[in-house]
Amino acid sequence: MVDRTEAVPTEASVQRALRRAATGRALDVAEVCALLAARGPALEELLRIAGEVRDAGLREAGRPGVVTFSKKVFIPLTRLCRDRCHYCTFATVPHRLPAAYLEKDEVLAIAREGAAQGCKEALFTLGDRPEERWPAARQWLDERGYDSTVDYLRACAVAVLEETGLLPHLNPGVLSWAELQRLKPVAPSMGMMLETTATRLWSEPGGPHFGSPDKEPAVRLRVLDDAGRVGVPFTTGILIGIGETLAERVDALFAIRRRMREYGHLQELIVQNFRAKPDTAMRGMPDAELHDLAATVAVARVLLGPKARVQAPPNLIEGEYDLLLRAGIDDWGGVSPVTPDHVNPERPWPQLDELARRTARAGFTLRERLTIYPEYVRAGDPWLDPRLLPHVTALADPATGLAVEAARPVGRPWQEPEEVFGGRTDLHATIDTSGRTGDRRGDFDSVYGDWSAVAGRVSAPAGGSSDPDLRAGLRLAADDPAALLAPGHEAKALALFGADGPALDELCRIADDVRRGAVGDDVTYVVNRNINFSNVCYVGCRFCAFAQRETDADAFRLSLDQVADRAEEAWAAGASEVCLQGGIDPKLPVTGYADIVRAIKARVPGMHVHAFSPMEIVTAAAKAGVPVKEWLLQLREAGLDTIPGTAAEILDDDVRWVLTKGKLPAAAWVEVVSTAHELGIRSSSTMMYGHVDHPGQWLAHFRVLAGVQDRTGGFTEFVALPFVHTNAPIYLAGIARPGPTWRENRAVHAMARLLLHGRIANIQCSWVKLGDEGTAAMLRGGCNDLGGTLMEETISRMAGSGNGSARTEEQLRAIAAAAGRPARKRTTAYGHTPA
Repeated sequence: MVDRTEAVPTEASVQRALRRAATGRALDVAEVCALLAARGPALEELLRIAGEVRDAGLREAGRPGVVTFSKKVFIPLTRLCRDRCHYCTFATVPHRLPAAYLEKDEVLAIAREGAAQGCKEALFTLGDRPEERWPAARQWLDERGYDSTVDYLRACAVAVLEETGLLPHLNPGVLSWAELQRLKPVAPSMGMMLETTATRLWSEPGGPHFGSPDKEPAVRLRVLDDAGRVGVPFTTGILIGIGETLAERVDALFAIRRRMREYGHLQELIVQNFRAKPDTAMRGMPDAELHDLAATVAVARVLLGPKARVQAPPNLIEGEYDLLLRAGIDDWGGVSPVTPDHVNPERPWPQLDELARRTARAGFTLRERLTIYPEYVRAGDPWLDPRLLPHVTALADPATGLAVEAARPVGRPWQEPEEVFGGRTDLHATIDTSGRTGDRRGDFDSVYGDWSAVAGRVSAPAGGSSDPDLRAGLRLAADDPAALLAPGHEAKALALFGADGPALDELCRIADDVRRGAVGDDVTYVVNRNINFSNVCYVGCRFCAFAQRETDADAFRLSLDQVADRAEEAWAAGASEVCLQGGIDPKLPVTGYADIVRAIKARVPGMHVHAFSPMEIVTAAAKAGVPVKEWLLQLREAGLDTIPGTAAEILDDDVRWVLTKGKLPAAAWVEVVSTAHELGIRSSSTMMYGHVDHPGQWLAHFRVLAGVQDRTGGFTEFVALPFVHTNAPIYLAGIARPGPTWRENRAVHAMARLLLHGRIANIQCSWVKLGDEGTAAMLRGGCNDLGGTLMEETISRMAGSGNGSARTEEQLRAIAAAAGRPARKRTTAYGHTPA
C-alpha cells in the first residue's frame, strides 16, 4: 500500500524538477510529483516544456503542427458487466435493458449509419464478462451459440468489416493472451484503460474499484504486457481524481512507460479526468480540476517523450481546448457525429467544425486518423493482420498513414491473403555452404522492443549451495532420484545443478546407472527429416535467429507440393518420420496446417507426421476462432500423429517474457500439450537453457513437466536444448550469456534423467547443438536417445550452430559406439522398427 499522507512539494523542488525536465534529464518519482503540483507561472513553464516535446515528436513523425482525431461510431455491445465500479453509469442491470446484448443487426445498423456519414471507426465498448455474473447474459449467448462475450464480439467485428468497412476498435476490458490472439485478426486496434496502479482503491472497502475483479491493477498491467507480446496496437490511459495520491498517479505513468518502451505497442495514452455522475456511489466526489488535468497531461508528455501520442477527451474539458493543447496533447480521440458517448452521456461530443476551429485557433491543424495510428499503419507487419490490410489500406493515405478524409468505408471480404511461395527455399541446403546472408534480420533495432527495458527484467539466481546439500543430494539421487523434485528437497536439487569436479562425475555416474535400469543400454534414434515450411515470422522471439521478415534475403515459404516432395524424398531415403515446424507466418491460411499434413499423407501414406509446436497450434486456433481442442481434432483428422513439445524454452513466465517477447505463456503451453495428450496425440518435451535463466527456474520447469506427465502420460521423451548464442538477438544485444557451460550441459542432462525418473523414460541429447563428442559424453551421463538423422536442419544452423544439419545412420551409430553402447533404430513413439 502506498502512504496516502504526502508532503506538499516546495517551490524549490518544483523549480528544480522544471530545470531537469527542460534539459531532458531523467526524472524520479519525487520530481514528477513536484511537477504535478506546479501551478501559476510554474505550470506555464511545464506546459511550455511539454509542448516543445510534443512538437519535436510531430516533426519527427513528418506531421508538424498536426493534431489528430478519429471519426467514429460508438457501439455499446452490452452494458452488463461483472464489475461494480462506483463511478460508472455505463454498466447497468438486466431489467433496465431491452436485451442483454445488441443483436448483430442492431450493431450493423449503427455501423451503416456511421459509414454513411463518413465515420471510419467502430468503437466497441462493453462490460467485462457479464455472463459470469448475470444469468440473462449467459442465456442470451447460449441461445445464439456463442461460448462467451469475446466470441460474440469477434463475430460482430467480422460482420462490421464485411458489411460496412468500418474498422473495429475493441474495448472489452480484461483479456487473456489467448483472447488477444483471437481478436487481433478482426480489429486493427484494441484498448483498455489502466486507470490506476493503486491497489488499495481496488482492495479496500469503499474504494472506487472495490468488488470489481477486473480492476485489480496487477491484472490490468498483465493485459498491457500481453497486448505487447501479441503485437496489438493498444490504447491505454489513466483516470485522475478517483482518490489516488500524486505518487500513485506517477506510479501508473511509470508503469505505462515501461511497457511502451519494452513492446512499442501503446499507440496512445489517454489522460482522463474524473467527472462525478448522478446515481453512482461517487456522485459526491469533486470533479478533477482542469489545471490538475493539464499538469498531468504535461507530465505524461514529458515522461513518455516525443514519440508518444497523448490524448484528452474533448467532451470532458469544459471548452479548455487551448489549455490541453498547450499541455502537450496531439490527439482528441474518437469523436462521433452519429452516436453519443455512452460512457459519459451527459457530455456530448463537440461538433467537428468547432473542434477544428478551436484547434486552429491554438495554431494546429486538425487531421483525421484511423483507429490504428499512422506509425502502425505504415509499419504493417507485425502490427496489422493480413486479413485487415485491405480494409485499412482502403481508408489510409499510404504516404502519411493518416485517414483519407474523403474516403468512404465499403464492406470488404474478411479473408486470407493470397499465398506467395518462394524466397530462399534452398536455405536448408545452402545454410551449410554459403550460410545466412547477415547475422541479424532487417528490423533488429525495433522488433524486439527496447533492449534496456528487457535487460532490466533479467532475474538473478539465488545464492550458492552448501557441501552438505550436495552430499545429501547425491545420496538421494542414488536412492530415490524422482524425490529431488519435491519442494522439501529443493536445496539438494539446486546443489546438484551446481555440481562440479568429482561431484559432477558422481552425479553423471548415478544418472547413467538410473538410465541403465530404466531403458537398458541401447542408444536409440529415428530416421527422419526436418521440414521447415516457412521462416517468415513477426513474433519477435529474442533468442531466435531463424525468423525473418517477408522481405528479408533469407526468407522463404514452401508450397504444399514442395513440402510433399521433401517428405517423399525422405521416405525413399528410409525415413519413417517428418518433423515440421515453421515461423508464425501471418500469411499462412487458417487451413494451412491441416493442408500440409494432408499433402504429406496423400503423397506418403505411411509417413509419421510429427508436426507443429504448441505456439503454432495456439496461434492457428486463435486465428481460426476455435478452441485449441477443436483445432487439434481437425489436425488429427487430417493425419497428424504427434506434436513436438518445443516452444517451451523455460516454463517460467518471468524468463519467457525476457526471452520470447510474444510467445505463448507457460500456462498456454501446458494447455496445448495436455489437450493433445487427452486426444491421444503424444508429444515430446523440451527445455532450452543457458541464456537468461538459472537453476531455480530449471527445477521449476521440470516440476511443470512432471505435473503434466502425471496427469496425462503423454510425453514420449525429454530433450535438453542448449542455447545457441552466436546469432541470437538477445545475445547480440548483450543480455544473454553465450550458452551453457560444459559443466552445465553435463549437469542438466544428468538431472533430467534423475528428476524425470519414473515419469519420462527417454532422455534425448541434441547432436546438432552439442556436436558428436559432446553427444557421446551426454550418453555416458544419463541419456539414451540421439534424436533423428534430420536430413536438414535450419533453426539451429541459422543461430550459429557449427555441427551441420544432417547425420547418416552410420554416423549416429558411431556416436553411440564412442559412448561404448549399441545403437537401435526406433519409431517416433519409441517402438521397435523392423530389422
